[in-house]
Amino acid sequence: MNTLKAKVVNGRLVVDEPTELPEGTVLDLVVADSDDDLSEEERNALHAALAEAWESARAGNVRPVEEFVKEWGRSR
Repeated sequence: MNTLKAKVVNGRLVVDEPTELPEGTVLDLVVADSDDDLSEEERNALHAALAEAWESARAGNVRPVEEFVKEWGRSR
């Protein structure tokens, strides 16, 4: 999915982005929620954890999702 930016001008949404969509295509616009209630410290910790997980996956430290789900189910 591509992200398009729009701005409000005179109460109307104006999108000025190049697109290859056919003429007359109707889009549903959803306002992105940038207020996730995370503090700067929490956001930094989240980004660090995601980066670490991504590097671990790239290094081949992965397992089938079925295995994870079984283990997770046993621990609950």
